[in-house]
Amino acid sequence: MDIQLKRGLLDVCVLAAIKNEDSYGYKIIKDMSPYLELSESTLYTILKRLETAGMLTVRSVEHEGRLRKYYHITGKGIERIEEFREDWKEILSIYHFIVREESHE
Repeated sequence: MDIQLKRGLLDVCVLAAIKNEDSYGYKIIKDMSPYLELSESTLYTILKRLETAGMLTVRSVEHEGRLRKYYHITGKGIERIEEFREDWKEILSIYHFIVREESHE
């Protein structure tokens, strides 16, 4: 898969994982695991990129004597999910075109 496409898809997946409630790294990975495999290092790179882009905010909370970072989606992050939903319609259309062409061979 094209690296830029995959990067964009993973960004939206992480945003979707925290859309309904704030979450932390381990839980995000756990919530996503039935759908895709994501390493901690990849996740934290994505989270930092999304924070820098203003699509999420971070707050630290003490949990069992350690600080845990919780991630919260912003309005800009929600807009990105909505943009993806619109983009997906076009992607599906392209996919159907490709499959249609293959079925005629």
